[in-house]
Amino acid sequence: MYGFFAYSVSGPNAEDLTSTTFERVIRSWESYDADRAKERTWVMAIAHNLLIDFYRRERLRSGPSTDEHPELLSRLSLEAPQDQVVDAAALAAWLEPLSERDRQVVALRYGADLQAKEIAELVELSPANVHQILSRSLRRLRELEEDRRVSDSA
Repeated sequence: MYGFFAYSVSGPNAEDLTSTTFERVIRSWESYDADRAKERTWVMAIAHNLLIDFYRRERLRSGPSTDEHPELLSRLSLEAPQDQVVDAAALAAWLEPLSERDRQVVALRYGADLQAKEIAELVELSPANVHQILSRSLRRLRELEEDRRVSDSA
């Protein structure tokens, strides 16, 4: 759960959202209906709704700009990302060029390790659309990273 939130928000906020998610799960466990969704999907729906609420509260606040702080991008690389440890602020800055919906889909896929079908149920899209969003988002991030490398070497 923490991994899902860490893709989208800073560490302390991810911790708060994680604990709030489990508090809501415990409080509303009696309302869980196994006929409507798997437990994991139900819990992720609660987490997704909390994240949307967080974004709504934070909408007027601005995060770090990669234009103002290009050093954030210089710490990231798309080569062997599983071998790198990236702090939440740098990750948020790296994902900033993506739309809010694209960031949510990427976070659900790679942070929460959900399959396209589960993501589609949560964000009310088709599984094919989820695959398309993921593909385009990753391609865009790769292109931005390549552009940065070219400009750094020039």
